[in-house]
Amino acid sequence: MNDFTFYSPTKFIFGREAIDAVGGELSRRSLRKALIVYGGASAVRSGVLARVKASLDANGVAHEEMGGVRPNPELNEVRAGIALLRASGCDCLLPVGGGSVIDCAKAIAFGAGYDGDVWDFFDGKAKITGCLPIAVVLTLPAAGSEGSASCVISNDAISAKRGVGADSMRPTIAFMDPETTFTLPPYQTASGVTDMIAHICERYFSGQGAAAVTDAIATSLIRTLIASAPKALVDPKDYEARAAIMWAGTLAHNDLAGCGLASSAKTRAGGWESHALEHELSAIDPKITHGAGLAVVMPAWMRYVVDADSARFAAFGREVFGIVPADASQEAIKAAASETIDRLQAFFVSMGMPRSLKEFGLEESVIDRLLDGLEKSKGRVFGAFKPLGREDARAIYEIAFKN
Repeated sequence: MNDFTFYSPTKFIFGREAIDAVGGELSRRSLRKALIVYGGASAVRSGVLARVKASLDANGVAHEEMGGVRPNPELNEVRAGIALLRASGCDCLLPVGGGSVIDCAKAIAFGAGYDGDVWDFFDGKAKITGCLPIAVVLTLPAAGSEGSASCVISNDAISAKRGVGADSMRPTIAFMDPETTFTLPPYQTASGVTDMIAHICERYFSGQGAAAVTDAIATSLIRTLIASAPKALVDPKDYEARAAIMWAGTLAHNDLAGCGLASSAKTRAGGWESHALEHELSAIDPKITHGAGLAVVMPAWMRYVVDADSARFAAFGREVFGIVPADASQEAIKAAASETIDRLQAFFVSMGMPRSLKEFGLEESVIDRLLDGLEKSKGRVFGAFKPLGREDARAIYEIAFKN
């Protein structure tokens, strides 16, 4: 196990009616005015937004609203939020929704105190040194943004999608009521579960070997997701299944599943290769749901890099799927590793996730455009499990079209 630093300052308030505690929690922290950030009509239609505002009003916390944040939040939405926050005098952010809404709020929170353009942080021209308090009402478990130190924003003007990280953007409080997820469409549920599993896999396949305790946590989380997702898809109001998915999503991305698997105590575990490859897809077409893109790209990446450490994949397969190599030979280990990837992709497809990039209406001719964006965001060589250059990335995209 390598050295690590684990920091998770978020207070999690989890369970039925958790969102009714919003106003009291903000008031106790002497927060006076919240900028509520939300996405489409679901927050209004479900009644969640009304309950949040009622709780704020009952506790003397004023509020402004910014709605309409799209999936894969765009830079101009962040700029508009910064302008509204400055004009309204809000002293905290209150996103109501999933990862897109939370990431938009995070960017507003750390961009509000910066004199330049907020894209400077994503372009490497500025570093995050502070952030306004963020309280999250989670209604779409997927990205893990309610407890993470990361934020991803799209810039449509240059067809880019980039992320930044800083502990200061970890939310102060997260209000998590599984009942708010009962009305999620099956596709969103499945995409969210896929994203959670990808967050764990990015850390597990870090190229740093094994860490017994962390590996046990990671594979247990994935087993729980594989067991719970079908139940939630069959019965959307299965509280235990929804609760398991919601909490697993948080633990998948607050860095717990990477402790001891990073190359240094100051870095996050893993090379995040699959996320980098997928971000280029949703950068050129924001309608592509992140988790759905990962359902195609991550198995393609796995098939390309598996020979770099097939024993690591075989260990994953044993703990997650009960796959046992026929014997101790290298050939048997490779066969188990290959079966592991097949089983993982089959699970994604069983939830209704796509198998090939063609299912997004893309053609292989788009690959060069994807590679250009990837090189701008990640450099000429990236990756931790196995270093990848432009032609390696091309091969992975080609596998993703043929899956």
